[in-house]
Order: sequence, then C-alpha cells, then structure tokens
Amino acid sequence: MTLTEDPHRRLNPLTNEWVLVSPHRAGRPWQGQLERVAAKHEPEYDPTCYLCPGNPRVGGIINPRYTGTFVFDNDFAALKPAVRDNRLDIGNRGLLVAEGEPGLCRVICFSPRHDLTLATMCPKDIENVIHSWTAQFQELAQMPQINHVQIFENRGAMMGASNPHPHCQIWATHSVPDIPGKELIGQASYNERHNNCLLCDYVNLEDRQQVRVVCQNEGFVALVPFWAVWPFEVLVCSRRHLGTFPEFTRTEVVSLAQLLRQVTSTYDKVFDVPFPYSMGFHQSPTDGNPHHEWHFHAHFYPPLLRSATIRKFMVGFEMLGMPQRDITPESAAAHLKSRSGQQ
Repeated sequence: MTLTEDPHRRLNPLTNEWVLVSPHRAGRPWQGQLERVAAKHEPEYDPTCYLCPGNPRVGGIINPRYTGTFVFDNDFAALKPAVRDNRLDIGNRGLLVAEGEPGLCRVICFSPRHDLTLATMCPKDIENVIHSWTAQFQELAQMPQINHVQIFENRGAMMGASNPHPHCQIWATHSVPDIPGKELIGQASYNERHNNCLLCDYVNLEDRQQVRVVCQNEGFVALVPFWAVWPFEVLVCSRRHLGTFPEFTRTEVVSLAQLLRQVTSTYDKVFDVPFPYSMGFHQSPTDGNPHHEWHFHAHFYPPLLRSATIRKFMVGFEMLGMPQRDITPESAAAHLKSRSGQQ
C-alpha cells in the first residue's frame, strides 16, 4: 500500500473512527455548487451590528462601550440552567429515551473593532481573549451542574456565523458531549495500554517526521493530523501535558496567542480570502474527577476544498458509511506550511 497513491483508510485514535483517503481522486473535475467569495473588508464600526460597542442587541439590551473583550449570556441560548437533569424512558425499553440537559450559553466578543479577526488581531490582544477564555472556564467549571465547557468559534457565513464581528461562543453542559466523550475514552484507553499520554506520544512522532507539521513554537504545535477528515483540517496541541486553560503558564498564553494568529492568517493566504472554519478547544471534563489522561488541544475544521468557491460536502457515502477525503493530509500540510512562513 502506498499512502500517496492507493485508497486506504486511516484510524483516528482519539475517537476510534476511520476516514477513507482516496489520493487518486484529487484531480477530479468539479461541476457542482460554487460558493460566493466572502467580502474582504468590514467597517471598523457597524451601526447595524448587534455586537459592536454601544449598539442594541436583538432583544433590546444595549451593549456597553467595551474596549477589550466583552462577555454576555447568549440572548438565544440553546441551554437553560434551571432545567432538571431527570431521565425519561417511555415504555422502559430504552427506545424512547430523553434526559434533561441543564447548561449555559455565552458569547465572547474578541474586540470592539468590527473589522478584526484572529488572523488580523495583534498577538497581545489575542492574549486578552485567552485570559477571557480562562476566566470563563474557571467560573463555569465550578458550577455543580456543569461537567463540560465547550469554547468554539464559527468564522464566516459558510460556517453558520450570524455576525461577522469577531466573537466566539461557550456552551457549558451537564453531560459530556459525544465527541469529547469519545476522545475521553480514546485517551484513557491509550493511557491504560501504554502508561503514557496519547497526544504526547503523537506529537513526538510528528516532531520526528515533520511531514504534517504546519507551524510550531516552544509551547504549541499546529499540524494536519494523520486522520484528518476536512481538506485543510488542523490540530493544535500543547507541548506540555496539561488539560485546561487555567493550567497555562504566562509563557504558554503568549505562545498560544502567537500560534493562533499564525494558523488563522495562514488560512487566509490559502485562497486569498477570509477563510471560513469552525474551531474549538477540547479541555478535560469539569466533573470533579482527575483526568490525567486528557491533553489540551484544539480542532480547526475549514470546509474549503480546492478554491475559494469549492467546498467539501459530507454527503452520500460519508453520511451513510464513513468520512472520505481526496487530497492527503501530507499534501494539505505542505500547502499550508508553504504559506505559514515556517520552513
């Protein structure tokens, strides 16, 4: 089997799921849907934006004239804190099952400026965003009904972002969601078998091979994972074994800010457009138990495939069988690295 030529599948050890890789299909013709290219420039202040300082939000609340980051409870939250976590099993046969899911949803505006993104903010301002992420994680993790805190950003209308103002969301849930739950099992299983951390060992392997690493510094590494599903997917891992934002040193805050700016600005250079993505941090559960197996990491999932107007779709075999990709993670990493400034 030749990984650069032959169809094969690759295992994601974090989730124990497979992805089909078909390198020979990378040049197939495209006559499908074409996306509109996103506008390149936003105003520094938009009087119609419900996230800009001093503007009213949809429900009528007036934003303060904030000068740094701004955090507020989501006006259209998917979760409510007062919901009971009781279980319903109609007929007691495990077929019609529901559970109450208490939780909270918050929004963090990265900057008062409407026209900035992580790719264009200065690293010092991104450090302030990281401090906000840390403070929110600490506050929410202490709530007895909260067992998982998910910080994520949807960038671009293609990823469902309802507003271009630089912001992210936090959903804090009573249960551990499915994907981090699978990662918890994967990391715990690996730790039991090898008496070591899965992602520590994986980063060491990637450091030696250097074929999927996009950019790196003393504190973090960004790479296209061997098992990547999305064309230009990136995994960011801390070099030190830690589980959550509150464990960061001052130096690690600086390092992550620099790396996040480098990853996102590199994305914008791939097709010379503001690159859409969904990004999220996976931290250890907040259920009060020690999770020594957990390793802090972040996932970037951008949908663009071969140009600013051609995106990757999850349809057909991918919805009914398993995910599939054409360009290899190695070629995607080489493409990103050539634009990252790191050689």
